[in-house]
Amino acid sequence: AEVRKGYERVIRPRFADAAFFFDEDLKQGLSAMNEGLASVTYQQKLGSYADKVARVARLARAIALALDDAPLFADLAEVAALLCKADLQSRMVNEFPELQGVAGRCYAAHDAGLDELSAESRAAVAVALDEIYAPRFAGDAIASTRLGQVLAIAERLDTLAGGFAAGLKPSGNKDPFALRRNALGLARTLIEGGLDLNLVEMLDAAARLAYDAIGAQLERTRDSYAYGGFNAQDRTADLYDFILERLRGYFAERGVSAALFDAVAATRPLSLSDFAERLAALQRFAELPEAAALAAANKRARNILRKVEGALPEAIDPAKLIEPAERELYAALVAVLADTDVSLAARDYVAVLSRLAALREPVDAFFDSVMVMADDPAIRDNRLALLRGLVDRFAAVAAIEQLAA
Repeated sequence: AEVRKGYERVIRPRFADAAFFFDEDLKQGLSAMNEGLASVTYQQKLGSYADKVARVARLARAIALALDDAPLFADLAEVAALLCKADLQSRMVNEFPELQGVAGRCYAAHDAGLDELSAESRAAVAVALDEIYAPRFAGDAIASTRLGQVLAIAERLDTLAGGFAAGLKPSGNKDPFALRRNALGLARTLIEGGLDLNLVEMLDAAARLAYDAIGAQLERTRDSYAYGGFNAQDRTADLYDFILERLRGYFAERGVSAALFDAVAATRPLSLSDFAERLAALQRFAELPEAAALAAANKRARNILRKVEGALPEAIDPAKLIEPAERELYAALVAVLADTDVSLAARDYVAVLSRLAALREPVDAFFDSVMVMADDPAIRDNRLALLRGLVDRFAAVAAIEQLAA
């Protein structure tokens, strides 16, 4: 009983303070809180929190339009994004920092300034202001609503692109902007949310906004920071690789081997949702009895093609196929290409790899009885073109040579 009294003496005043802060914040409203963000520095080279919010809003609108061409959804995403950091200026979050996002959700539900929104839209914005931070920690769920997912992606894109542009790429144990956690949160939201978005385009857009932000900040402050070496395109490639490295551990925890991961990563899919689909298909392919032999054959073919000087021949001339084994492989390849074109366009990678598995026998026969690097240049080029057609169709899904021992 005495312990309970002691806790009550501590908790009751804290609750009273919280109630006072809540009431005062409601009088102010999110829009007024937002105005104060212009005087709060986000990062020296990237400007204020108001600058960050403006970038996030532009990204959120672009993401929303990519997911749903309805302008109303994009408008709602922009409205929510413009309010996503407002609660940082609230008395509640100043006193209880762990309530960031939660406070924004509560204030949006009560803010008279959002009365022009429908009840459904207002509720969606309120939830999104909290879900923008999901997942908050390892093992936490991603945002549950589509609007929350849009904001979570946009916010992390800006954080990652801005961090890299400002020279804050993590090294060793140093990661002041939690870029590793943000990269994994971004990847998880895209994959677990089933969002088929072009990651490279999004990273490029975020990098260019960061580029503009740093340029504007330098002009504003006349800073002597050596900025001329920044290249948005280079940063996009760095960011993509950085995100893939976070995914390596994510998939390893789900039983995916490094070889399988590397085989898909080598193709650099534009969408992480597509990445996951390729990986799932490759896992099933690796269990087939033909997988090991085809991976080894593909590796052998790659090695041959890699040694060719100049451009690789593309066109296959059936009239120059002399050996029975190369004619058989050509016929089998033509049939496989025709059978898998539709499946590949539909991203049915399981069907593509299953059909390609039928090439094991003609491929083995080809390498057993045909000399690829023939003395006759025309014959040699024709056989190289045949090998190129083989490896290119496999490469449309994954670099299966990575599975060879």
